[in-house]
Amino acid sequence: MTEHESTTTVLRKNKKVLIASLTGSAIEWFDYFLYGTAAALVFNKIFFPMVDPVIGLILSYLSFSLTFFIRPIGGVLFAHIGDRIGRKKTLVLTLSLMGGATVMIGLLPTYEMIGLWAPALLILMRIIQGMGIGGEWGGALLLAYEYAPEKRKGFFGSIPQAGVTIGMLMATFIVSLMTLFSEEDFLSWGWRIPFLLSSVLVLLGLWIRKDIDETPDFKRVKASGQVAKAPLRDTLKHHWREVLIAAGLKVVETAPFYIFSTFVVSYATSTLTYQKSQALEAVTLGALVATIMIPLMGLLSDKIGRQRMYAISVFLLGLFIVPWFMLLNTGTTWGIVLATVIAFGVLWAPVTAVLGTLCSEIFSANVRYTGITLGYQLGAALAGGTAPLIATGLLAKYDGDWVPVAWYLAVTVTISLIAIFCACRVKRATLIQAQPERL
Repeated sequence: MTEHESTTTVLRKNKKVLIASLTGSAIEWFDYFLYGTAAALVFNKIFFPMVDPVIGLILSYLSFSLTFFIRPIGGVLFAHIGDRIGRKKTLVLTLSLMGGATVMIGLLPTYEMIGLWAPALLILMRIIQGMGIGGEWGGALLLAYEYAPEKRKGFFGSIPQAGVTIGMLMATFIVSLMTLFSEEDFLSWGWRIPFLLSSVLVLLGLWIRKDIDETPDFKRVKASGQVAKAPLRDTLKHHWREVLIAAGLKVVETAPFYIFSTFVVSYATSTLTYQKSQALEAVTLGALVATIMIPLMGLLSDKIGRQRMYAISVFLLGLFIVPWFMLLNTGTTWGIVLATVIAFGVLWAPVTAVLGTLCSEIFSANVRYTGITLGYQLGAALAGGTAPLIATGLLAKYDGDWVPVAWYLAVTVTISLIAIFCACRVKRATLIQAQPERL
Protein backbone atom coordinates (compact mmCIF):
# COMPACT_ATOMS: atom_id res chain seq x y z
CA MET A 1 0.00 0.00 0.00
CA THR A 2 1.42 3.38 -1.00
CA GLU A 3 1.78 6.28 1.37
CA HIS A 4 -1.01 8.18 -0.44
CA GLU A 5 -3.35 5.20 -0.22
CA SER A 6 -2.51 4.80 3.44
CA THR A 7 -3.39 8.42 4.16
CA THR A 8 -6.61 8.15 2.18
CA THR A 9 -7.62 4.99 4.03
CA VAL A 10 -6.89 6.59 7.39
CA LEU A 11 -8.95 9.66 6.51
CA ARG A 12 -11.88 7.58 5.28
CA LYS A 13 -11.86 5.44 8.41
CA ASN A 14 -11.72 8.40 10.79
CA LYS A 15 -13.70 10.95 8.77
CA LYS A 16 -16.50 11.29 11.30
CA VAL A 17 -14.08 11.69 14.22
CA LEU A 18 -12.21 14.48 12.45
CA ILE A 19 -15.43 16.24 11.43
CA ALA A 20 -16.72 15.99 15.00
CA SER A 21 -13.49 17.45 16.39
CA LEU A 22 -13.37 20.27 13.83
CA THR A 23 -17.07 21.11 14.22
CA GLY A 24 -16.84 21.55 17.98
CA SER A 25 -13.72 23.70 17.74
CA ALA A 26 -15.17 25.85 14.94
CA ILE A 27 -18.41 26.40 16.89
CA GLU A 28 -16.41 27.37 19.97
CA TRP A 29 -14.47 30.05 18.13
CA PHE A 30 -17.47 31.17 16.07
CA ASP A 31 -19.32 31.87 19.32
CA TYR A 32 -16.25 33.54 20.80
CA PHE A 33 -15.62 35.96 17.91
CA LEU A 34 -19.34 36.54 17.39
CA TYR A 35 -19.73 37.78 20.96
CA GLY A 36 -16.66 40.00 20.63
CA THR A 37 -18.03 41.64 17.49
CA ALA A 38 -21.47 42.10 19.03
CA ALA A 39 -19.90 43.57 22.17
CA ALA A 40 -18.28 46.28 20.05
CA LEU A 41 -21.27 47.02 17.82
CA VAL A 42 -24.46 46.27 19.74
CA PHE A 43 -24.34 45.29 23.39
CA ASN A 44 -23.25 48.68 24.72
CA LYS A 45 -26.34 50.23 23.11
CA ILE A 46 -29.03 47.69 24.02
CA PHE A 47 -27.80 46.13 27.26
CA PHE A 48 -25.81 48.99 28.84
CA PRO A 49 -27.59 52.18 27.70
CA MET A 50 -28.11 53.35 31.28
CA VAL A 51 -24.59 54.82 31.48
CA ASP A 52 -22.33 57.09 29.45
CA PRO A 53 -21.67 55.56 25.98
CA VAL A 54 -17.95 55.15 26.71
CA ILE A 55 -18.69 53.44 30.03
CA GLY A 56 -21.28 51.29 28.28
CA LEU A 57 -18.68 50.17 25.75
CA ILE A 58 -16.23 49.37 28.55
CA LEU A 59 -18.89 47.32 30.37
CA SER A 60 -19.67 45.54 27.12
CA TYR A 61 -16.01 44.65 26.62
CA LEU A 62 -15.75 43.54 30.26
CA SER A 63 -18.59 41.09 29.66
CA PHE A 64 -16.58 39.79 26.69
CA SER A 65 -13.42 39.39 28.77
CA LEU A 66 -15.24 37.32 31.39
CA THR A 67 -14.29 34.14 29.54
CA PHE A 68 -10.62 34.61 30.39
CA PHE A 69 -11.58 34.19 34.06
CA ILE A 70 -14.34 31.61 33.59
CA ARG A 71 -12.63 29.36 31.02
CA PRO A 72 -10.02 28.02 33.48
CA ILE A 73 -12.81 27.08 35.90
CA GLY A 74 -14.81 25.35 33.17
CA GLY A 75 -11.64 23.76 31.88
CA VAL A 76 -10.73 22.22 35.22
CA LEU A 77 -14.30 21.04 35.83
CA PHE A 78 -14.79 19.37 32.46
CA ALA A 79 -11.22 18.09 32.29
CA HIS A 80 -11.92 16.28 35.58
CA ILE A 81 -15.03 14.75 34.04
CA GLY A 82 -13.15 13.92 30.83
CA ASP A 83 -10.39 12.07 32.68
CA ARG A 84 -12.90 10.30 34.93
CA ILE A 85 -15.80 9.24 32.66
CA GLY A 86 -14.43 9.79 29.16
CA ARG A 87 -13.94 12.31 26.36
CA LYS A 88 -17.16 11.69 24.42
CA LYS A 89 -19.65 12.40 27.22
CA THR A 90 -17.74 15.50 28.24
CA LEU A 91 -17.81 16.87 24.69
CA VAL A 92 -21.58 16.50 24.57
CA LEU A 93 -21.87 18.49 27.81
CA THR A 94 -19.50 21.27 26.75
CA LEU A 95 -21.01 21.72 23.30
CA SER A 96 -24.55 21.78 24.74
CA LEU A 97 -23.63 24.38 27.36
CA MET A 98 -21.68 26.60 25.01
CA GLY A 99 -24.13 26.45 22.13
CA GLY A 100 -27.20 26.70 24.34
CA ALA A 101 -25.89 29.86 26.01
CA THR A 102 -25.07 31.40 22.62
CA VAL A 103 -28.60 30.78 21.34
CA MET A 104 -30.09 32.19 24.55
CA ILE A 105 -28.09 35.41 24.05
CA GLY A 106 -29.92 35.81 20.76
CA LEU A 107 -33.25 35.52 22.60
CA LEU A 108 -32.50 37.89 25.50
CA PRO A 109 -34.81 40.87 26.08
CA THR A 110 -33.10 44.27 26.03
CA TYR A 111 -32.61 46.84 28.79
CA GLU A 112 -35.64 48.76 27.55
CA MET A 113 -37.78 45.66 28.09
CA ILE A 114 -36.69 44.40 31.52
CA GLY A 115 -34.20 46.93 32.87
CA LEU A 116 -31.15 45.72 34.81
CA TRP A 117 -32.20 42.10 34.38
CA ALA A 118 -31.06 42.35 30.75
CA PRO A 119 -27.32 42.93 31.40
CA ALA A 120 -27.50 40.51 34.34
CA LEU A 121 -28.85 37.74 32.10
CA LEU A 122 -26.30 38.59 29.40
CA ILE A 123 -23.47 38.18 31.91
CA LEU A 124 -24.99 34.91 33.18
CA MET A 125 -25.14 33.53 29.63
CA ARG A 126 -21.54 34.64 29.07
CA ILE A 127 -20.48 32.77 32.23
CA ILE A 128 -22.25 29.60 31.07
CA GLN A 129 -20.72 30.01 27.63
CA GLY A 130 -17.28 30.43 29.15
CA MET A 131 -17.69 27.26 31.21
CA GLY A 132 -18.50 25.26 28.09
CA ILE A 133 -15.72 26.83 26.04
CA GLY A 134 -13.22 26.06 28.80
CA GLY A 135 -13.73 22.31 28.46
CA GLU A 136 -14.39 22.09 24.73
CA TRP A 137 -10.86 22.67 23.42
CA GLY A 138 -9.23 19.83 25.32
CA GLY A 139 -12.01 17.40 24.44
CA ALA A 140 -12.08 18.31 20.75
CA LEU A 141 -8.31 17.99 20.56
CA LEU A 142 -8.15 14.64 22.34
CA LEU A 143 -10.99 13.25 20.24
CA ALA A 144 -8.75 13.74 17.19
CA TYR A 145 -5.39 12.99 18.82
CA GLU A 146 -6.38 9.80 20.64
CA TYR A 147 -8.03 8.32 17.55
CA ALA A 148 -5.02 9.12 15.36
CA PRO A 149 -2.69 6.41 14.05
CA GLU A 150 0.83 6.79 15.43
CA LYS A 151 2.20 8.26 12.19
CA ARG A 152 -0.69 10.73 11.78
CA LYS A 153 -0.78 12.34 15.24
CA GLY A 154 0.36 15.71 13.92
CA PHE A 155 -2.21 15.86 11.15
CA PHE A 156 -5.11 14.72 13.35
CA GLY A 157 -4.10 17.13 16.12
CA SER A 158 -4.05 20.04 13.67
CA ILE A 159 -7.67 19.55 12.56
CA PRO A 160 -9.36 21.03 15.69
CA GLN A 161 -6.77 23.84 15.64
CA ALA A 162 -8.10 24.90 12.24
CA GLY A 163 -11.40 25.59 14.00
CA VAL A 164 -9.89 28.83 15.37
CA THR A 165 -9.62 30.49 11.98
CA ILE A 166 -12.72 28.81 10.56
CA GLY A 167 -14.80 30.16 13.46
CA MET A 168 -13.22 33.57 12.99
CA LEU A 169 -14.06 33.59 9.27
CA MET A 170 -17.64 32.42 9.86
CA ALA A 171 -18.28 35.08 12.51
CA THR A 172 -16.77 37.83 10.35
CA PHE A 173 -18.77 36.75 7.30
CA ILE A 174 -22.15 36.46 8.97
CA VAL A 175 -21.83 39.72 10.92
CA SER A 176 -20.81 41.48 7.69
CA LEU A 177 -24.03 40.20 6.11
CA MET A 178 -26.11 41.43 9.05
CA THR A 179 -24.63 44.93 8.83
CA LEU A 180 -26.20 45.24 5.38
CA PHE A 181 -29.45 45.93 7.24
CA SER A 182 -30.23 49.50 8.24
CA GLU A 183 -28.74 50.48 11.59
CA GLU A 184 -32.22 50.54 13.15
CA ASP A 185 -33.05 47.01 11.95
CA PHE A 186 -29.60 45.72 12.90
CA LEU A 187 -29.90 47.03 16.46
CA SER A 188 -33.52 45.91 16.73
CA TRP A 189 -33.32 42.31 15.52
CA GLY A 190 -30.59 41.82 12.90
CA TRP A 191 -27.84 41.20 15.45
CA ARG A 192 -29.83 38.27 16.90
CA ILE A 193 -29.74 36.19 13.70
CA PRO A 194 -26.10 34.97 13.99
CA PHE A 195 -26.66 33.89 17.60
CA LEU A 196 -29.81 31.99 16.70
CA LEU A 197 -28.14 30.38 13.68
CA SER A 198 -25.58 28.96 16.10
CA SER A 199 -28.27 26.44 17.09
CA VAL A 200 -27.91 24.81 13.66
CA LEU A 201 -24.17 24.35 14.22
CA VAL A 202 -24.72 22.96 17.71
CA LEU A 203 -27.32 20.44 16.56
CA LEU A 204 -25.03 19.41 13.72
CA GLY A 205 -22.15 18.95 16.15
CA LEU A 206 -24.23 16.87 18.57
CA TRP A 207 -25.59 14.73 15.73
CA ILE A 208 -22.08 14.01 14.45
CA ARG A 209 -20.78 13.15 17.91
CA LYS A 210 -23.64 10.89 19.01
CA ASP A 211 -22.39 7.80 17.13
CA ILE A 212 -18.71 8.21 17.95
CA ASP A 213 -17.22 5.71 20.36
CA GLU A 214 -14.94 6.56 23.27
CA THR A 215 -11.31 7.20 22.29
CA PRO A 216 -8.96 4.19 22.16
CA ASP A 217 -6.51 5.75 24.64
CA PHE A 218 -9.17 6.28 27.30
CA LYS A 219 -10.48 2.76 26.72
CA ARG A 220 -7.00 1.40 27.45
CA VAL A 221 -6.73 3.51 30.60
CA LYS A 222 -10.13 2.28 31.78
CA ALA A 223 -9.37 -1.36 30.96
CA SER A 224 -6.08 -1.21 32.87
CA GLY A 225 -7.76 0.30 35.94
CA GLN A 226 -5.56 3.41 35.78
CA VAL A 227 -8.36 6.01 35.66
CA ALA A 228 -7.31 8.90 37.91
CA LYS A 229 -9.57 9.32 40.94
CA ALA A 230 -8.53 12.95 41.37
CA PRO A 231 -7.07 14.11 38.02
CA LEU A 232 -6.44 17.70 39.12
CA ARG A 233 -4.59 16.62 42.26
CA ASP A 234 -2.54 14.03 40.39
CA THR A 235 -1.69 16.50 37.64
CA LEU A 236 -0.56 19.25 40.02
CA LYS A 237 1.37 16.76 42.16
CA HIS A 238 3.12 14.71 39.48
CA HIS A 239 2.89 16.72 36.27
CA TRP A 240 3.23 20.39 37.28
CA ARG A 241 6.36 20.73 35.15
CA GLU A 242 4.47 19.53 32.10
CA VAL A 243 1.68 22.00 32.84
CA LEU A 244 4.19 24.86 32.89
CA ILE A 245 5.75 23.61 29.65
CA ALA A 246 2.33 23.45 27.96
CA ALA A 247 1.61 26.99 29.16
CA GLY A 248 4.96 28.13 27.77
CA LEU A 249 4.21 26.49 24.41
CA LYS A 250 0.88 28.32 24.33
CA VAL A 251 2.41 31.78 24.94
CA VAL A 252 3.83 32.33 21.44
CA GLU A 253 0.71 30.85 19.86
CA THR A 254 -1.77 33.10 21.64
CA ALA A 255 -0.03 36.47 22.11
CA PRO A 256 0.97 36.91 18.43
CA PHE A 257 -2.49 35.68 17.38
CA TYR A 258 -4.16 38.59 19.16
CA ILE A 259 -1.46 40.99 17.97
CA PHE A 260 -1.78 39.90 14.32
CA SER A 261 -5.58 39.63 14.30
CA THR A 262 -6.86 42.19 16.84
CA PHE A 263 -4.20 44.73 17.82
CA VAL A 264 -3.20 45.24 14.18
CA VAL A 265 -6.63 46.73 13.40
CA SER A 266 -6.41 49.45 16.06
CA TYR A 267 -2.70 50.07 15.39
CA ALA A 268 -3.20 50.39 11.63
CA THR A 269 -6.21 52.71 11.91
CA SER A 270 -5.21 54.81 14.94
CA THR A 271 -1.42 55.09 14.94
CA LEU A 272 -1.02 54.62 11.18
CA THR A 273 -3.21 55.90 8.34
CA TYR A 274 -5.08 52.80 7.16
CA GLN A 275 -8.82 52.57 6.68
CA LYS A 276 -10.59 50.06 8.91
CA SER A 277 -11.72 48.09 5.86
CA GLN A 278 -8.10 47.66 4.74
CA ALA A 279 -7.07 46.23 8.10
CA LEU A 280 -10.09 43.93 8.40
CA GLU A 281 -9.68 42.61 4.86
CA ALA A 282 -6.00 41.89 5.50
CA VAL A 283 -6.84 39.97 8.69
CA THR A 284 -9.57 38.03 6.87
CA LEU A 285 -7.15 37.07 4.10
CA GLY A 286 -4.57 36.04 6.69
CA ALA A 287 -7.14 33.86 8.46
CA LEU A 288 -8.10 32.23 5.17
CA VAL A 289 -4.46 31.38 4.38
CA ALA A 290 -3.97 30.06 7.93
CA THR A 291 -7.04 27.81 7.59
CA ILE A 292 -5.44 26.12 4.59
CA MET A 293 -1.94 26.04 6.09
CA ILE A 294 -2.83 24.51 9.48
CA PRO A 295 -3.76 20.98 8.31
CA LEU A 296 -0.95 21.03 5.73
CA MET A 297 1.56 21.91 8.45
CA GLY A 298 0.09 19.22 10.70
CA LEU A 299 0.63 16.68 7.94
CA LEU A 300 4.17 17.94 7.34
CA SER A 301 4.95 17.67 11.06
CA ASP A 302 4.39 13.91 10.81
CA LYS A 303 7.25 13.84 8.31
CA ILE A 304 9.82 16.17 9.86
CA GLY A 305 8.85 16.05 13.56
CA ARG A 306 6.66 18.32 15.63
CA GLN A 307 9.36 19.68 17.92
CA ARG A 308 11.47 20.66 14.92
CA MET A 309 8.55 22.30 13.11
CA TYR A 310 7.49 24.22 16.22
CA ALA A 311 11.01 25.44 17.01
CA ILE A 312 11.74 26.51 13.41
CA SER A 313 8.38 28.27 13.07
CA VAL A 314 8.75 30.15 16.36
CA PHE A 315 12.29 31.18 15.44
CA LEU A 316 11.15 32.47 12.02
CA LEU A 317 8.23 34.25 13.68
CA GLY A 318 10.71 36.01 15.93
CA LEU A 319 12.83 37.05 12.95
CA PHE A 320 9.76 38.49 11.21
CA ILE A 321 8.67 40.79 14.06
CA VAL A 322 10.65 43.82 12.86
CA PRO A 323 9.82 43.31 9.14
CA TRP A 324 6.14 43.02 10.16
CA PHE A 325 6.17 46.51 11.64
CA MET A 326 8.22 47.87 8.73
CA LEU A 327 5.70 46.53 6.20
CA LEU A 328 2.81 48.03 8.16
CA ASN A 329 4.59 51.36 8.31
CA THR A 330 4.69 51.60 4.51
CA GLY A 331 1.07 52.75 4.78
CA THR A 332 0.19 50.80 1.65
CA THR A 333 -2.47 48.17 1.06
CA TRP A 334 0.10 45.66 -0.20
CA GLY A 335 2.20 46.34 2.92
CA ILE A 336 -0.51 45.46 5.45
CA VAL A 337 -1.73 42.49 3.37
CA LEU A 338 1.77 41.04 2.96
CA ALA A 339 2.61 41.61 6.63
CA THR A 340 -0.59 39.95 7.85
CA VAL A 341 -0.56 37.02 5.44
CA ILE A 342 3.06 36.13 6.24
CA ALA A 343 2.81 36.62 10.01
CA PHE A 344 -0.71 35.28 10.59
CA GLY A 345 -1.27 32.96 7.66
CA VAL A 346 2.19 31.45 7.09
CA LEU A 347 4.31 31.70 10.27
CA TRP A 348 1.66 31.48 12.98
CA ALA A 349 -0.18 28.57 11.29
CA PRO A 350 2.46 25.84 11.88
CA VAL A 351 2.81 26.90 15.51
CA THR A 352 -0.89 26.42 16.24
CA ALA A 353 -1.01 23.32 13.99
CA VAL A 354 1.30 21.33 16.25
CA LEU A 355 0.52 22.95 19.61
CA GLY A 356 -2.23 20.54 20.65
CA THR A 357 -0.27 17.44 19.66
CA LEU A 358 2.88 18.68 21.42
CA CYS A 359 0.94 19.28 24.62
CA SER A 360 -0.83 15.91 24.40
CA GLU A 361 2.43 14.00 23.96
CA ILE A 362 3.92 15.15 27.26
CA PHE A 363 1.03 13.89 29.42
CA SER A 364 0.06 10.30 30.18
CA ALA A 365 -3.45 9.36 29.04
CA ASN A 366 -5.03 9.11 32.52
CA VAL A 367 -4.49 12.85 33.21
CA ARG A 368 -4.09 14.11 29.64
CA TYR A 369 -7.37 16.05 29.49
CA THR A 370 -6.62 17.86 32.74
CA GLY A 371 -2.96 18.46 31.90
CA ILE A 372 -3.42 19.98 28.45
CA THR A 373 -6.39 22.05 29.62
CA LEU A 374 -4.51 23.52 32.59
CA GLY A 375 -1.51 24.39 30.43
CA TYR A 376 -3.63 25.81 27.63
CA GLN A 377 -5.81 27.95 29.88
CA LEU A 378 -2.85 29.18 31.94
CA GLY A 379 -0.99 30.24 28.80
CA ALA A 380 -4.12 31.85 27.37
CA ALA A 381 -4.80 33.78 30.57
CA LEU A 382 -1.24 35.07 30.86
CA ALA A 383 -0.58 35.92 27.23
CA GLY A 384 -3.90 35.86 25.35
CA GLY A 385 -6.38 38.49 26.47
CA THR A 386 -3.59 40.65 27.85
CA ALA A 387 -1.64 40.91 24.56
CA PRO A 388 -3.63 43.71 22.85
CA LEU A 389 -3.85 45.56 26.18
CA ILE A 390 -0.09 45.35 26.78
CA ALA A 391 0.72 46.32 23.19
CA THR A 392 -1.69 49.28 23.28
CA GLY A 393 -0.27 50.39 26.63
CA LEU A 394 3.29 50.25 25.31
CA LEU A 395 2.33 52.30 22.26
CA ALA A 396 0.69 54.92 24.45
CA LYS A 397 3.61 55.10 26.87
CA TYR A 398 6.24 55.42 24.13
CA ASP A 399 4.31 57.84 21.88
CA GLY A 400 3.45 55.35 19.15
CA ASP A 401 6.92 53.79 18.92
CA TRP A 402 6.54 50.14 17.88
CA VAL A 403 9.94 48.98 19.17
CA PRO A 404 8.71 48.18 22.74
CA VAL A 405 5.89 46.11 21.24
CA ALA A 406 8.46 44.25 19.15
CA TRP A 407 10.45 43.52 22.30
CA TYR A 408 7.28 42.24 23.97
CA LEU A 409 6.71 39.82 21.07
CA ALA A 410 10.37 38.78 21.28
CA VAL A 411 9.84 37.85 24.95
CA THR A 412 6.92 35.57 24.02
CA VAL A 413 9.14 33.91 21.39
CA THR A 414 11.90 33.35 23.95
CA ILE A 415 9.53 31.85 26.52
CA SER A 416 8.17 29.35 24.01
CA LEU A 417 11.61 28.39 22.68
CA ILE A 418 12.59 27.53 26.25
CA ALA A 419 9.35 25.56 26.61
CA ILE A 420 9.95 23.48 23.45
CA PHE A 421 13.49 22.70 24.67
CA CYS A 422 12.03 21.41 27.93
CA ALA A 423 9.24 19.54 26.09
CA CYS A 424 11.80 17.59 24.08
CA ARG A 425 13.46 16.46 27.29
CA VAL A 426 10.30 15.25 29.02
CA LYS A 427 8.66 13.58 26.01
CA ARG A 428 10.96 10.56 26.08
CA ALA A 429 10.24 9.92 29.77
CA THR A 430 6.49 10.30 29.17
CA LEU A 431 6.56 7.78 26.32
CA ILE A 432 8.42 5.27 28.49
CA GLN A 433 5.83 5.66 31.25
CA ALA A 434 3.04 5.25 28.73
CA GLN A 435 4.28 1.90 27.43
CA PRO A 436 2.31 -0.20 29.97
CA GLU A 437 -0.90 1.50 28.77
CA ARG A 438 -0.19 0.32 25.23
CA LEU A 439 0.33 -3.30 26.16
